[in-house]
Amino acid sequence: MHARLTAKLLAALLLGLGSAGTPALAARRPPNIVIIFTDDQGYADVGVFGARGFQTPNLDRMATEGCVFRNFHVAQPVCSASRAALLTGCYPNRIGIHGALGPHSKVGINRDEMTLAELVRQRGYATGMFGKWHLGDAPQFLPTRHGFEEYFGLLYSNDMWPLHPDLVKLPPDAAARKRGYPDLAMYAGEQVVIPRMTHEDQSQLTTWYTEHAVRFIEQHQAQPFLLYVAHNMPHVPLHVSDKFRGKTARGLYGDVIEEIDWSVGQILAALKRTGLDRDTWVIFTSDNGPWLSYGNHAGSAYPLREGKGTNWEGGTREPCLMRWPGHIPAGTESRQMLMTIDLFPTIARRIGAPLPAHKIDGLDVWPIIAGRRGAKNPHPAYWFYYEVNQLQAVTTGDGRWKLQLPHTYRTLGGRPGGRDGTPAPYAQRRLEHAELYDLVQDVSEATDLAAQHPEIVTFLQGQAEAARADLGDGLTQRPGPGRRAPGRVAQVQP
Repeated sequence: MHARLTAKLLAALLLGLGSAGTPALAARRPPNIVIIFTDDQGYADVGVFGARGFQTPNLDRMATEGCVFRNFHVAQPVCSASRAALLTGCYPNRIGIHGALGPHSKVGINRDEMTLAELVRQRGYATGMFGKWHLGDAPQFLPTRHGFEEYFGLLYSNDMWPLHPDLVKLPPDAAARKRGYPDLAMYAGEQVVIPRMTHEDQSQLTTWYTEHAVRFIEQHQAQPFLLYVAHNMPHVPLHVSDKFRGKTARGLYGDVIEEIDWSVGQILAALKRTGLDRDTWVIFTSDNGPWLSYGNHAGSAYPLREGKGTNWEGGTREPCLMRWPGHIPAGTESRQMLMTIDLFPTIARRIGAPLPAHKIDGLDVWPIIAGRRGAKNPHPAYWFYYEVNQLQAVTTGDGRWKLQLPHTYRTLGGRPGGRDGTPAPYAQRRLEHAELYDLVQDVSEATDLAAQHPEIVTFLQGQAEAARADLGDGLTQRPGPGRRAPGRVAQVQP
């Protein structure tokens, strides 16, 4: 099933699909898919979203040539869970992935789940991933065991070593930087190529991933491909190459974002140079909001409330740009709500790939992405979980109304974040009663309207009950029969 098809066989297959009444495909071949996924980038950290102190000309050009999505969300505001949703079309708690998996985790993505890479390989796509995986580091969890034919990157965040500043309140010492960090290894395929990443190595991450991405495009011009570039930046600790260090008024964080923007420009240029520009759907977004406790080493979610690690808008609403000439209208904006879980079934529909037999949560939202007049979001509601299966918020599918359910969340409470890589401590706040927000009029979630709109509260409480009946809820001690087990290290490897 996963063998690559020759151009001749692929053409015959697509002709057969067309006669079978599947969705219309591109005249030459189905589209290439490029997903660029950054780490902890804030809502306001792209020029067209209001960036200050640095510039993103390539992303801004991508916006001019495509569509800006101003109400695009991740499924959970944390690394592993967010990536699980993107790659499977499922709420991450449905497939047993919670939080951010650490080195030597005993769980990871289950081999029975279908990833986006496995989905597209059903249609003869080449698949490559370069960057942060974070869905388990045991052999059975590696990207190459889940549909990606080529891989180069780190298996988790670049902060996962014993001397992380969040643990000891101090940056790693010079000796540690020189000898490298345990548990931070660079993989090529399934082989470790750098056993202990050094500070100098990390400064090359964005460049290395970009070089691999460009090479992948150049080597796979003859067949459709999925390219997934998952940058480690701008997750702390921040690292940037010499060509961008010291360039921006925003300091190191701005330098890092400008290098990411350069990376996007290199990928777009490679598509143009190889003649694949008009055959490629490019998606840019991030995995969750900014890690605000890091202050000047964190991004901005302005004007949204809170950031990473919360289900307030600053934690889940991400900057998103999509470009596909001739298919996504250029120079447009959308304020309709979408979520990463929707990309999986939408891509499946565009390329005529069958969905997995098991349940997924995303729905085909192509009419919204394509800017069709009158297009509506097909979801009655979206569910926002966090921690270990805690249902913390629900929104209407159109993205207007959001009900924050009683839960405890972290906040700086108006205090500034830390400086230069050392975080400030969060405080814990308890939301005692459900609060309702009109996100069209109040995107900052400042005014609770629950008392003024009891009928909307009732509707969203009903949607919360639907979520609990399916996926459970740790806050109300509901088990959730629709949840599936994650992969476990004890599983017999294929």
